[in-house]
Amino acid sequence: MEEQTFEKALEELRKDKKRKFLQTVDLIINLQEFDVRKESFNTFIKIPHPIDKKICAFLTKKSSIVDTITKEGFDKYKEKKEIKNLTKKYDFFIAIAPLMPQIATKFGRIFGPVGKMPSPQAGILTKEDDKTIKENVEKMKSMIRIRVKERSIKVIIGREDLQNKDLKENAEAIINAIEKNLPRGKQNIKNVLIKFTMTKPIKVKY
Repeated sequence: MEEQTFEKALEELRKDKKRKFLQTVDLIINLQEFDVRKESFNTFIKIPHPIDKKICAFLTKKSSIVDTITKEGFDKYKEKKEIKNLTKKYDFFIAIAPLMPQIATKFGRIFGPVGKMPSPQAGILTKEDDKTIKENVEKMKSMIRIRVKERSIKVIIGREDLQNKDLKENAEAIINAIEKNLPRGKQNIKNVLIKFTMTKPIKVKY
């Protein structure tokens, strides 16, 4: 597979037949000389161009800004399947700090392994006024969570309606941050590919 520049790769991907939905643009970073059992990492990366994400909040009262699950609503999620469906429906969860112990008890077993628990790095609120909630929701749209548990990192860098320049800048921000977290930096990166939801991947120069 021949390597292409980000710009050229995105131009090629856009030539593929149009779909009836807005495709995501996926970045795939394959690692080498990296033992995931000993060297896995978990980090948040800020990207320059926000991605529209589905966010849900655990709060003491309903919010008009974001989908909300209140403490009284926890009882609705009795089955593991119902909690798993939540993790598929939403990209991120935020929460007011005092509710975290109950959230951990009720949802932690399912949320934890898939990286959906609200985190002190991004997602735990000290206040739940409209201003704080809105600021946190906007912040989450610029955050990408990277959890390295295997030798291939797959991450959404935007959707196809984002300009090529913006997609490239998001990709570069993610690659640079991952490089810094890897024990041997660029040496640990085998190759980088880019694809749309329904296309084949294209190898890119980075």
